[in-house]
Amino acid sequence: MLKRLSVALVAGALAFGVAACGGEEAGGGSTGGGGDDKITMGFAQVGAESGWRTANTKSIQESAASAGIELKFSDAQQKQENQIKAIRSYIAQKVDVIAFSPVVETGWDTVLKEAKDANIPVILTDRAVDSQDTSLYKTFIGSDFVLEGKKAGEWLVKEYEGKTEPVNIVQLEGTTGSAPANDRKSGFTDVIKADPKFKIIASQTGEFTRAKGKEVMEALIKANPDIDVLYAHNDDMGLGAIEAIEAAGKKPGTDIKIITVDAVKDGMTALAAGKINFIVECSPLLGPQLMDLAKKVVKGEQVEQRVLTEETTFTPEQAKAALPERKY
Repeated sequence: MLKRLSVALVAGALAFGVAACGGEEAGGGSTGGGGDDKITMGFAQVGAESGWRTANTKSIQESAASAGIELKFSDAQQKQENQIKAIRSYIAQKVDVIAFSPVVETGWDTVLKEAKDANIPVILTDRAVDSQDTSLYKTFIGSDFVLEGKKAGEWLVKEYEGKTEPVNIVQLEGTTGSAPANDRKSGFTDVIKADPKFKIIASQTGEFTRAKGKEVMEALIKANPDIDVLYAHNDDMGLGAIEAIEAAGKKPGTDIKIITVDAVKDGMTALAAGKINFIVECSPLLGPQLMDLAKKVVKGEQVEQRVLTEETTFTPEQAKAALPERKY
């Protein structure tokens, strides 16, 4: 009898050990779908390509901890196939809710259908998907990228109001096929196209990174010596371009006016110094709203299919005032 009891205790201990070790994964946290009331979220991040994305990740991780939500986190390194693999992993682990910021807009229907069939609600964050079936996700929280592009264009139109000479513009686009790149481009173009003096003489992706922004801007300056304005789809590409502009012996913000999007601390610092002329804010601090939405969809509550973040714009003077309290 004692021998059987001893064997049972050892087996129980081994089973506990396997469960504890097997529950951990590269993204941290234990296997979801447990029997308790704690919510487990699988989050598939785009990557760590910019200061904005780093702040976004931190907001999500800290907000999950504060909300008592167990977070499984993966970094797709800007590759769609990595995100799809992560989402399928979360489905297999039976998490309670999946959230992700899509690398590109298209190609998601199959994996989202798999999540729907598994009765796991999906929340899109920061970026949208281009799908005819909106039942594949519960809600999308993020910025209005088209509006951001329009705000950039409106500042430019006002800046050159009353002037007739041509304004040569180069554009550093975000990741090809991504929602912010597509929408920030279209919003900007829609505003400036009414005035023929505005000419986009070159437009090329800088992949949302500082290094690529610098590399592409170097090539654009060599190919186009008469650039008046740079419109960069995020601060990091703009900051890289500033390095290229200065290396070419030109003064950023004066010889070439610069408009960017995001308003991260490095961008705001350059704006305050006059190296950038105007920034359209795109807040990365989506974590608190995301966790609130996650709790609601897991409970089966109705939520708005589109949740907008509140944002503003900054001039150099406004950046100086905002910087001391800037959180990202």
